[in-house]
Amino acid sequence: MANLQQAKKRARQTVKRTEVNHARKSRIRTYVRRARDACQGEDQNLARQEVLQAEREIMRGVTRGVMHRNTARRIVSKLSRRVRLMST
Repeated sequence: MANLQQAKKRARQTVKRTEVNHARKSRIRTYVRRARDACQGEDQNLARQEVLQAEREIMRGVTRGVMHRNTARRIVSKLSRRVRLMST
């Protein structure tokens, strides 16, 4: 356990930040899952909407530092590809 006052404060902040980041990651995963499920269905417009919402949430995660930029781009690319392939 930390002994210095600053180290104790840092430990408290880390716990709070970890909770917030966990919630953000969970939210991103939920949006991605909804987008994937929409791509499994028949309605391409719905799938496109869900992918757009997921992309917004993913990029927000990148801005907040929860997710790496390249990881986010890879996920968005895969989702976009699924929507594109629905029309064929």
